[in-house]
Amino acid sequence: MPVEFKDYYQTLGVPKDASPEQIKRAFRKLAVQYHPDKATGNKKRAEEKFKEINEAYEVLGDPEKRRKYDQLGAGWQQHGGIPPGWEEFRVPRGAGGPGGGFEFHFDGTGFSDFFEQFFGGGHGRGGFSGFDGFDFGFGPQAARVETQRGADIEGDILVTLEEALHGSTRDVTVQRADPRTGRAETQTCRVRIPPGVREGQLIRLAGRGQEGLGDGAAGDLYLRVKFANHPDFRVRNADVYYDLPLAPWEAVLGAHVTVPTLDGAVSLRIAPGTPAGRQLRLAGKGLPHQDGGRGDMYVVVSVQVPERATAREQKLWEELARESGFNPRRT
Repeated sequence: MPVEFKDYYQTLGVPKDASPEQIKRAFRKLAVQYHPDKATGNKKRAEEKFKEINEAYEVLGDPEKRRKYDQLGAGWQQHGGIPPGWEEFRVPRGAGGPGGGFEFHFDGTGFSDFFEQFFGGGHGRGGFSGFDGFDFGFGPQAARVETQRGADIEGDILVTLEEALHGSTRDVTVQRADPRTGRAETQTCRVRIPPGVREGQLIRLAGRGQEGLGDGAAGDLYLRVKFANHPDFRVRNADVYYDLPLAPWEAVLGAHVTVPTLDGAVSLRIAPGTPAGRQLRLAGKGLPHQDGGRGDMYVVVSVQVPERATAREQKLWEELARESGFNPRRT
């Protein structure tokens, strides 16, 4: 089945020579606009758009993936979709074992077929077991395989931080297509995403892989968790990080600010003299631990300065510079 090329630059609305900073800003702006918890209007459309934005940033936000993508895009038409030297990076889609050569297409995982084919884990894990009645002789039973376990297959599933916190269920459709005949079989699986799921964790659906031969059991379907990039938060294990921009006077004089968390906005007191880089801990506001409890949230202070100042502001800054005895370079 032909795979539709995805123009990730167009998805993020940036030129092909955009800097990493431009790509990050474009992603964050769109992610804020279409995040399922923040979008207004058509929620389903916002969710789909959020997934498309995440997929584009997953590739363009990674220097190696972006380099490969640019190489692929330049040779898409000339080389039938795979430019020279790209084969080693392309993820094979066919499964090993019984029925090898089939292609697998996923729907409901949050990633397109294009991403799965070139950047994801949508492929056969290979390996099969259970050889019964295997005869290496030259009689009527020669090379007869009665039982052979089907191959496992694997794909990626995009999980939001809110799903990782509360858990969810998702309907995922797996289509097995034979490129030689054009015939395809489709099955839909109900996938449970447990609270506390981790980035890279494999969710196993027993018996949802390749069919076995004879009395052989079917293989399994494995979905590898990829966290959706969030416009506000970063994740490290079960801890969540949020960058809080402060004005210089807020850092010096102290302030009360509102910060978002996975559980909703909270009020936070900033002590006078808070330096840039300080981490303020909000206990139990992170993601769930698999053995119970929750991680923490860390608010990372970033002091910002205005890009421009009015004439009045300029005079005040100059007066402060004359009056203040503070010297950050003094040892």
